[in-house]
Amino acid sequence: MSDKLHPSVREFKDFLQRHPKLVEEVRRSGRGWQEYYEKWALLGEDDSMWEKYRSKENSKAGKKETRGKKEMMEKLVEMSENIDMDKIQSQVGNINSAISTVQELLQQFQPSDKSSQHPFDPSYNDRPFGGFRD
Repeated sequence: MSDKLHPSVREFKDFLQRHPKLVEEVRRSGRGWQEYYEKWALLGEDDSMWEKYRSKENSKAGKKETRGKKEMMEKLVEMSENIDMDKIQSQVGNINSAISTVQELLQQFQPSDKSSQHPFDPSYNDRPFGGFRD
């Protein structure tokens, strides 16, 4: 039956598994799921409104994940500050030059359209006798 559910409904069900206190709240209050589904759809699951419904271990995991994302962003910013753009430009130029050289070599070894024609073909007119016709 869950295979027939809309993907957003499946995501909401996963969200509810990570927020067991929300399930308890709905059952206790008698409110419908529609209200919470609409809030979830509008606010997203990272909104602070949902924090009180998280289990303790999910709350810790969420904080660790957020902290890890911040640390990664800080590292990326730090790394980008240490990048020497002149060196990168030089390397890009070297790569571009190498690619051009390889393309030129490949063009030298590819047969041209004229050389692929048979010398006895009447349309082959590059030779003085034009393909030995009568």
